[in-house]
Amino acid sequence: MSQPKAGVNEGGVTGTGTASAGPGLVNVANGLTVLRLILVPVFVWFLLSGGAGDRSIAFVAFAVASVTDLLDGELARRRGLITDFGKIADPIADKALTGAALITLSYLGDLAWWVTAIIVLRELAVTGLRFWVIRHGVIAASRGGKAKTLLQVIAISLYVLPGPFGLAREVVMGVAVVVTVVTGFDYVARAIRLRRAVH
Repeated sequence: MSQPKAGVNEGGVTGTGTASAGPGLVNVANGLTVLRLILVPVFVWFLLSGGAGDRSIAFVAFAVASVTDLLDGELARRRGLITDFGKIADPIADKALTGAALITLSYLGDLAWWVTAIIVLRELAVTGLRFWVIRHGVIAASRGGKAKTLLQVIAISLYVLPGPFGLAREVVMGVAVVVTVVTGFDYVARAIRLRRAVH
């Protein structure tokens, strides 16, 4: 999910990460990444407020942040706006949004802590791998990685929204956890192959 980085996205190895002079730091793709970071505390604030109206606002903040995650990658790829800042800030913004949502939901008692632990630890591990291979190549977004992101967004949205979504949200979150773990192992294997290929 995210800006194509001269580093790692989820999926198959597609090339090396070195590049010549790139675009300036201030561009629309990086602006969207910063907006996503700003929306994280806004989302958490309204989610913690507890009322149905507050939860609706929290959902809107989460939805907008999730959309920026899709848009910044498209813009960076199409307009050549990949920067060192984007390589670092984009995955941080992604994990901050997902992690903050899951941790807050567990704190409120809406989501089991073990679910949050599995997803957050997986995302932190993948982020570590991303920086481990960032100078060696690009692992392009796979269908599994995209499905994982979509399932997490849908599941979190169902937990955030007020309404009778009990069974639906549990089923979607369960599938999201399974896909998150499976794609995590796949990511590890691809990252190791990439490192071996360049040595």
